[in-house]
Amino acid sequence: MRRRSTYLLIFILVLFGFTLWTIPPLDRDVGGRDGLRLGLDLAGGSYLVYQADVSDVPPGERRDIMEGVKQVIIRRIDALGITEPVVQVQEREGEYNIAIQLPGVADIEEAKRMVGLFTVLEFRELDEAGNWTPAIGTIDDEERVLSSRYFAEDTYVNFDEFGRVFLAFEWNEEGRKLSEQITGRLIDEPLAIFLGDEPLEGEDGNIIAPIVRDVIRDRGVIEGLSLADAETLMRFLNAGRIDVPLGRWAEEEPDVFEQDVPLYEWTVDATLGEDSVERSVRAAAIGIALLLVFMLVYYRLPGVVACLSLGIYFVVLLSIFKLIPITLTLPGIAGFILSLGMAVDANILIFERVKEEVRGGRSLAAAVEAGFNRAWTAIRDSNITTFIACFILFWLGGELGAFMVRGFAITLFICVALSMFTAIVITRTLLRLIMGIQIVTSPAAYGVARSETKAGDSR
Repeated sequence: MRRRSTYLLIFILVLFGFTLWTIPPLDRDVGGRDGLRLGLDLAGGSYLVYQADVSDVPPGERRDIMEGVKQVIIRRIDALGITEPVVQVQEREGEYNIAIQLPGVADIEEAKRMVGLFTVLEFRELDEAGNWTPAIGTIDDEERVLSSRYFAEDTYVNFDEFGRVFLAFEWNEEGRKLSEQITGRLIDEPLAIFLGDEPLEGEDGNIIAPIVRDVIRDRGVIEGLSLADAETLMRFLNAGRIDVPLGRWAEEEPDVFEQDVPLYEWTVDATLGEDSVERSVRAAAIGIALLLVFMLVYYRLPGVVACLSLGIYFVVLLSIFKLIPITLTLPGIAGFILSLGMAVDANILIFERVKEEVRGGRSLAAAVEAGFNRAWTAIRDSNITTFIACFILFWLGGELGAFMVRGFAITLFICVALSMFTAIVITRTLLRLIMGIQIVTSPAAYGVARSETKAGDSR
């Protein structure tokens, strides 16, 4: 038993040392992650939700299509240099939304401009009235608009013999058919490029509308772009295609889809986020201090051991938050503070059982073992019910689009699981070692007066 406790102590010290090394400073790059990831309510930023027009996608393929859209948007946001974006798919009654969190982007108009860059490039032609209308072709008796949805993912930037920039692209099979039809009827006519409802403009401010010189089948080029604009478009297009329009259905005209217009939006100012962090840290500090004082005064030596275990718990938890990483929100901090109370609750169950065993006449070592064994079932059952509640909250948060509820559920689950580990393994190991070297043998150190103990039972 003593050898096993020694091995466990070595494991605990190594674990504590590693986790302590990963935390200070919190911006240390360990495991490829920089610092703690803060949610919008703490770091500030923008939150946008767009509806997806999946009317042209077969119902059985919609979930996979939306997952692909999510991954493409993440890659494109990364191309903009925004750190730790959160992109989530919301599904409800056959309708799909894309929720986008942009930490650090508190200007909502700038956030919408960035999201507008996710929209497909659309090719338009002039109608008889001189208006730009979508360039439409036919595939399998179905009209389709020629757009970057039909680009193969190998666009690149190059220069012609005069040093002018162009963006070269290649069509997929469907794009080849559409392009052949449309460019075949637009020889010597302009074919403009629109990003959403806005035309692309060159550095001279003019609409980019190259003249079609020949039928374009497999490959084509976009001219008139600046080098910076061409490289930006290349990164977006090579990051993947957005296969469905993003925007919202108009309230007044339910059949009209307003592309690039968010369903709803909100921002959190960075100053408000900093104030929330300060208040949360202050509340956590007060709560922890009260817990430590209670444990020390009421349980004495076991209380000291419990405080040490909580210290290890706190360090390991911060390390987990950093390395996974977990997006820390105000509800998440609430889950952390709640888990502290549950961790202390587990220790209280154990220590009360130990005190009962000591009063019953057992030796301190036997009382510690019996206390842990007999308290385990109550700790196990209470934590299982908490885990079930976490799963329910996580599921409901996803169904209702309440992602802060999901954050609370994830944080609480991790905290409770870790608190159970610290109570059963760390606290038990430390108490066993104290019993083994017999530094403290008085029952009073465990909160039991000698007059309360019975003699004779040393099991």
